[in-house]
Amino acid sequence: MAKEPLKQGSLKATLTVAMSNYLEAGSIVAGAAGLTLWVEYLGLTDGSVGLLGAISANGFGAAIGALISGILVDRYGRKFIYKYNLLIYMLGILLIALSFNFPMLLIGYLITGVSVGASIPPSWTYIAEEAPDNERAARVGWGQLAWSLGPVVIFILAVLLAPLGLLGSRIIFAKLFVIALITWLFQRQISESAIWEEQQKERQKSGKKKPVFDKVAFKELFTNKANRQAMILLVGTYTFWNLVAGTMGYFMPFIYETIGGLTGAQANLLQAGLWILTVATSYFVFIKSADKVNQRNLFALSAILGIAGWAVLTYGTMGVVELILFVTLWGCAAGFGAQAFYGLWAAELFHTKYRAGAQGLLFFIARVGVGLISLVVPLMLTIYGFRLTGTFMIALLVVHLVVGILLAPNNNGKSLEQIQKERYGKSA
Repeated sequence: MAKEPLKQGSLKATLTVAMSNYLEAGSIVAGAAGLTLWVEYLGLTDGSVGLLGAISANGFGAAIGALISGILVDRYGRKFIYKYNLLIYMLGILLIALSFNFPMLLIGYLITGVSVGASIPPSWTYIAEEAPDNERAARVGWGQLAWSLGPVVIFILAVLLAPLGLLGSRIIFAKLFVIALITWLFQRQISESAIWEEQQKERQKSGKKKPVFDKVAFKELFTNKANRQAMILLVGTYTFWNLVAGTMGYFMPFIYETIGGLTGAQANLLQAGLWILTVATSYFVFIKSADKVNQRNLFALSAILGIAGWAVLTYGTMGVVELILFVTLWGCAAGFGAQAFYGLWAAELFHTKYRAGAQGLLFFIARVGVGLISLVVPLMLTIYGFRLTGTFMIALLVVHLVVGILLAPNNNGKSLEQIQKERYGKSA
């Protein structure tokens, strides 16, 4: 007997969709936590390590998946992707878990990356569209919390399974496979976004038969002034921040071990602590207050904390005190920073007819950037050292702070329909 669909607008539906974020972050961090083990097992070079990061859920693979998914989600509905996407994810995860050579590992990373990217536009779009007007940031915050919880679980497991070596890493990927299967069963029960359904009804009444996201709509993303402003804001904040966060997500344990001299277990435990703080501020700061306070100020506070954290790490000695300060500052900042606001603003600032498509394009840009930087980070560390590499990261974070302060919106309490009319006119 078929189960009843999850109620539209319910927190349960939000959490079910948010599990895609958990799986996304989990797959990135699982690769990061076991990176040195794969390097030793397969004898990987700096170039091979960079390639894995570049095509994974942290880079080009996710970029391609997001771009394609955004268009499909605007055309066929927000829940369309959830019918099939996690099946692809499970295939990629299984290939990684069973890998015995570099090509197999590389293909597994690519497939997983494409699936991860495909889940992003529908997830943020669905959560925001189904949220009550006065709880939109909070609901997006649950997506951020799920994204943060994935690394906590993965890094703790990595510490516990460290004595098993590479087998421990394989077990972690197997655990992601099981959770993805359970999540897929639940996501098949979600209802379609009410806002998207209403748009479809209006189009049918007006006799429009062309797809929602067509060439005209794609062109409008760049020709409409409101869209250009939104894209500058989101690229300037999220993409520049993601270049740093993406590097951290994949290479930070590797940096702790090769530069800071930590053991694999110590590096993973340190990252687990960082992500625990991110989970805490996702809940206690973003979920609890982002609908009530000035969002520009909240974003600026997060950005400043993140810059301070990287300054401590870059110009200190990477001793115990510096590492704890870095983990505290960045961990707290990440819970209510660029990623959480990206999920919120990308939904608020674009018209329903290309909301997911715009997110797919923006995520594509961000992850292509991460893919490119992943190709060169190992070489930068080898040739220029950590201090110069860290200075470069700080410069990227300063850019994202400045853009956010200058352009951040504040739409607390407004409906998406109201925001849409304000930005596009009454005929929107």
